Amino acid sequence: MVLRGSEVAMPYASCPTAIVNAPAEGVWALLTDPDGWAHVFDVRINSVDPPGPAVAGQKIVGETGPRLFHLKLAFRVIETDAERHRLVMDIKLPFGIAVREDLKCTPLDADYCRVDYHCGFDFPKGWWGRFTRVLMSREMNAGPVDSLSRLKHAAELRYTGQTNADRAKKGTGHDRSIPRTSG
Repeated sequence: MVLRGSEVAMPYASCPTAIVNAPAEGVWALLTDPDGWAHVFDVRINSVDPPGPAVAGQKIVGETGPRLFHLKLAFRVIETDAERHRLVMDIKLPFGIAVREDLKCTPLDADYCRVDYHCGFDFPKGWWGRFTRVLMSREMNAGPVDSLSRLKHAAELRYTGQTNADRAKKGTGHDRSIPRTSG
């Protein structure tokens, strides 16, 4: 049997990476708190079952997009590995698009980590798959890059804020922020 191009599913991978000015444990805490994802990512969480930190088998239902045009999302946690700071999820997007997200935080030192975000998109077979791939072509890279950027910002803001507060309490006067100069 010969498969024509119209019958074959069309996968796509986007794999952004970022260096984050925060410990891997801090980034991991943000990733494994589905109830807090709305404060980090462009998603509104409707339900988490079972409630609590991310665990294998957990189902999370949410939505994204403008409030008037809700795009439903269904997450299923496949694997969590706290020792390696690795989270794997399957996500169902509208239009029959499925995504496998594999996120890993690698400590670089006490204050920095690298976050690798492997995002594999699978599209439906046939003309609908071709159509959705064209429709989503910009978002296949922009979406993961935006999510990683939001995660980086939230982790750095949380870490820098805690670090500055801790330093202020200790009276060391050191600050992780960029010094300002007057002109």
